[in-house]
Amino acid sequence: MEHQKTSSSPPTKVKVPNDIGFKRHIGKNGLLFTSVGTIIGSGWLFAAFNAARLAGPAAIISWVLAAIMILVIAIVYSELSVIFPVSGGVIRFPQYSFGSTVSFTGGWLTYISAVTAAPTEVLATLQYSSNYLPWLVKGGPGGSSLSSIGLIIAIGLMALFSLVNVLGVKLFARINNVLVWWKLCALVMLVVILILSSFNLQNFYSPRFGGFAPSGFSSVLEALPAGGIVFSFLGFRQGIEFAAETNNPRRNVPFAVIGSVVLCLILYIGLQVAFIGATPSHFLSSGWPKLSFEGSVGPLASLVTILGIGWLAIIVYIDAIISPADTGLIYASVTARLSYSQARAGNAPQILSKLNKKGVPWISVLLMFIIGCIAFLPFPSWKEIIGFTTSAMILAFGIGPLVFAALRRQLPDQPRKFRAPGSDVLGYAAFLSSNLIVYWTGWHTNSRLFISILIGFILFGIYNFIARKNPSTPPLHLKAASWIPIWLGGLAIISFFGPYDGGLDLFKTGVGELIVAVLSGFVYWMSLALRLSTAETIRNVERTRE
Repeated sequence: MEHQKTSSSPPTKVKVPNDIGFKRHIGKNGLLFTSVGTIIGSGWLFAAFNAARLAGPAAIISWVLAAIMILVIAIVYSELSVIFPVSGGVIRFPQYSFGSTVSFTGGWLTYISAVTAAPTEVLATLQYSSNYLPWLVKGGPGGSSLSSIGLIIAIGLMALFSLVNVLGVKLFARINNVLVWWKLCALVMLVVILILSSFNLQNFYSPRFGGFAPSGFSSVLEALPAGGIVFSFLGFRQGIEFAAETNNPRRNVPFAVIGSVVLCLILYIGLQVAFIGATPSHFLSSGWPKLSFEGSVGPLASLVTILGIGWLAIIVYIDAIISPADTGLIYASVTARLSYSQARAGNAPQILSKLNKKGVPWISVLLMFIIGCIAFLPFPSWKEIIGFTTSAMILAFGIGPLVFAALRRQLPDQPRKFRAPGSDVLGYAAFLSSNLIVYWTGWHTNSRLFISILIGFILFGIYNFIARKNPSTPPLHLKAASWIPIWLGGLAIISFFGPYDGGLDLFKTGVGELIVAVLSGFVYWMSLALRLSTAETIRNVERTRE
């Protein structure tokens, strides 16, 4: 049950932290476009094709299911961001309710996903550009890795992203707004022309092609992470990360976070329907799982070329450069704010929270540039980095619903200009959604993710061993974090025995999902039972207030 206030109860609300130095230059539409600009990145250029190969026409269901699951998570974060409109809220919210160890866990997951996201988009930009500049990659257009010159240009793009961010959020917002308008127009144009030029309803149900769901319902679930569908929606988070830099967070954050998911769902379903209907039937003679296009870097450009719409193929190739580049610019900005937030929470050196005259954490931007460039070495291509980025990011989102439920009990009197419906029902649904998506990602990707988490905890231990000499270092709150190993360890074990992407396939479809649901319920209950007291929560909030 939620906290019931009595006459002798201590205060259950706190003054909202103020991130002094940030410039509130992002308006309502600018914040929406920041989220939309990230959602429409490199993912949409592959997702319609990949999802169709995995699930056939039933990929439409995958898009709707993914949007519902992401929207549930987005609504939870909308309430949190309105209560505390701070920079890097994905990291700082857990600090308030559970302390440093949980905050670091979410922060590390978020950071490793974001710091590899900008390089992901740079790689997509260069690999698409190789259609005209084949020397950017090894092995000609669409090659598997960057050439030496391509690597130099990739580093140059990372430097450009960093420079734009250092010059201030106002310039960033203006550039982003222009690029997002281009991306929206190009995507809508593609959908309309594909439907008008070639559309065959039999592609959606014909037994010759395997019917509506040629690979069964499990493929509908697998397509969420493996098809790039979930990755295509994850940009909604930017409305959260820039909450400290928008002029009216109580209005703008829910509008941007929820609005971006709904708007992009409409666009993505339109694209998926257009792609399925426009695919020539002779390419489907072996069924949807065998669908392939030859002679081009991108499947969408290949399709419009096959249909004889050469001018539209040129626009698709141009957008294949602009879309990832814009998303990379946004993620470069977000990554810097995440390391800033780790410093503000006391989980990283304070120098990372230093702002320049433009209100930008410039040292965090520099750190993002260095790590982002290093990421090109183990992940030289888009395909090698995308799965890791997606799984880490969605797992990080899983902590938010637990904070949402805890704060409802810790600070019940805190003003909530936006109050999400459903309370614990919504919180559990959001937590379960995150865990299921990670489970569906499969063991091959998750194994690398859990190794990265262990590395993060080692670094956290070393930092805290050194930082304990400083009396201002916050306590670890290990008791409040004792559900973390059960949560992550449980997911690792279930993923290992599951049927997805390299698992042992001991759990059939439905069985593994039920086990994940039980684990989610137990961890949800345990985290609430071990949450910090109201007094400790207020102290944690006040410690980061300026």
